[in-house]
Amino acid sequence: SPSVGQGPPHPAVHFFVGSAAMAASPKFKVCVCGGAGGIGQPLSMLMAMDERVGELSVYDLTASAVPAEGVAADLSHLERESRVRSYTIDVSAGEKPVDKLAECLTGCHLVLVPAGVPRKPGMDRADLLNINLGIARDVIEACAKFCPNAMLGLIVNPVNSVVPAMAELYKQKGLDPPDL
Repeated sequence: SPSVGQGPPHPAVHFFVGSAAMAASPKFKVCVCGGAGGIGQPLSMLMAMDERVGELSVYDLTASAVPAEGVAADLSHLERESRVRSYTIDVSAGEKPVDKLAECLTGCHLVLVPAGVPRKPGMDRADLLNINLGIARDVIEACAKFCPNAMLGLIVNPVNSVVPAMAELYKQKGLDPPDL
């Protein structure tokens, strides 16, 4: 029997290694949470351009400077066969990802989270951590509910505090933190 950590690779591993077998396999569904932001837009474009991605969900808040709908519309013009859809929620109206993102996240193989606020002048690390932990927690709870088998990539500062906290949350949900 395989030892811990020696089981079969996560299905999304094939996405990263570019296996030749992928050409005959179904395409991946990828979601970029924070897809209308400064990191999310180019990350969404890279995902939309990848031939292994068959469906891309671009999710962001209605309050974002650039609408997720605009990002998705721009990406839909790329000469690729991937389907690009936008999803938004209005946090000022009390909407939460766990209540609104079923269609967006269900079936995702990979969820990338370049979300959160940047550190502003005068903001200390604890303030940044508290804000971004809340943002990451909301997304992770939705992922645990709608795509528990997805591989998640967190790009949320301060990364050295957010990732371990979200791994613990994932573990509390009965899921495998190494997929985070």
